[in-house]
Amino acid sequence: MTTQTPPSLGILLLDRGEPARPSKTRGSLSTPETFDFPVLLETVPGAWADSVVRGDPGLEPAYVAAAKRLVERDAAAIISNCGFTIRYQGAVAAAVNVPVAMSSLLLLPLLLRQAPKQAKIAVATFDSTRLREELLGIDDRADRARIVIGGIEGSDFWHDEMKRPPAWSGTAGLEKDVVACLARLRAKHPEVAAVLLECTAFPMVSAAVRSSTKLPVYDITDLARMTHASVARPIRHHSRMKSS
Repeated sequence: MTTQTPPSLGILLLDRGEPARPSKTRGSLSTPETFDFPVLLETVPGAWADSVVRGDPGLEPAYVAAAKRLVERDAAAIISNCGFTIRYQGAVAAAVNVPVAMSSLLLLPLLLRQAPKQAKIAVATFDSTRLREELLGIDDRADRARIVIGGIEGSDFWHDEMKRPPAWSGTAGLEKDVVACLARLRAKHPEVAAVLLECTAFPMVSAAVRSSTKLPVYDITDLARMTHASVARPIRHHSRMKSS
C-alpha cells in the first residue's frame, strides 16, 4: 500500500528578536490554519524589517544560509515573509534545488497579462518609497506604465514593524490603512483592474480588501499555494502484514 504525504513549505522569516514560532493570527504566513499543508519556519538572523526594506545587500548570505537549512529540514519549496526580499530571489534560487518564490511581486507579469491592455494593476506595499522600479521585474515601458503603487509608510503599523524588536499593533489599523491606500490609488487610477499585495502581513486583511474593492486581490499566500502545488508529493510504501 502507498500513501502520499504533503511536502512542507519552507518560510524564511524576518528577525523579530525571538525564536521562530507559529502565529495565532489568521492569514499570517506562520499561522497553521493559513495553509492546508505543513510549513517549516526559519528565522534569518539580522533580517530586521528596516534592514530588509532598505535593501541591505549584506543580508544575502544570511538568506542563502537559512534557505539551505530549510532544504536540510526537507522543505520542498521556499517563500519569504517580506516582499522586499525579492532582492535576494536570484541568490537563493541559485543556492537550493527546490522552487523559490520570495515575493508576491513575482506575480506581476502574470497579472499584467490577465488584464486587458488598457487596465492597470495596483500594488499595495509596506513602503512605496522603497519599492523601486528594479524590484518590479518589468522591463517593458508600456507594462511598467500599467503598474501603480501605493504604500502605508508612516502608519502606526509601519512604525511598529520597523522597531527592533517590532511591536504588534493588531489588524484593525492595518485593514484601515490598506483599504484607504487602495481607495486613493483607484481615485487617481480608475483603470485599476486587480490588486497585488506586496507586504506579507497584508494577507491578514485581504478578505476586507476584496470586499471593499470588489476586485481580484492577490498576495503571497496565493503564490505560496501555487508553488507548493507544483511539488510532487513523496510516496511512502507500507508493507502489509500477512495473516497466518
